[in-house]
Amino acid sequence: MRNEFDLKTAIDKYSDTVKRICYLYLKNSYDTEDVFQNVFLKYALSDKVFESAENEKAWIIRVTMNACKDFGRNYFRKNTVPLEAAGMIPAEEKEDFEYVRIAVLKLPKKYKDIVYLYYFEGYKADEIAGIIGINENTVYTRLARARKILKDKLGGDFDE
Repeated sequence: MRNEFDLKTAIDKYSDTVKRICYLYLKNSYDTEDVFQNVFLKYALSDKVFESAENEKAWIIRVTMNACKDFGRNYFRKNTVPLEAAGMIPAEEKEDFEYVRIAVLKLPKKYKDIVYLYYFEGYKADEIAGIIGINENTVYTRLARARKILKDKLGGDFDE
């Protein structure tokens, strides 16, 4: 079990990352807050010793992704209508590149995760392969396919 100082430090360091990943998966700020709390509860209760800050961040990302997947499998979640669908929540303000975010959210899951980690979190392909548990060449292939899909949907050039 971690002490309060370590927990507060981790929350300060990784809260934005965890919230972005949760929102990417759940598309709902209320569910994002629930999973956010669960992720840091798991962190607080964990006795795992990390070799470096990168390992700690990778662990937090992996736990966040798994928590979002678990949350999505919840029976209650599958058998209810979200408030957003009922139109009871006012629309959020659009960002300048809202159309890009929407296009990324519409990507198939296997591409969405890799695009997020690569472009939004700045991970390299070999690091993504380690986090997700796939071959490095598969990461490159999925990135290329995701870029093609986005290029077809949005137009423009997504080469680095």
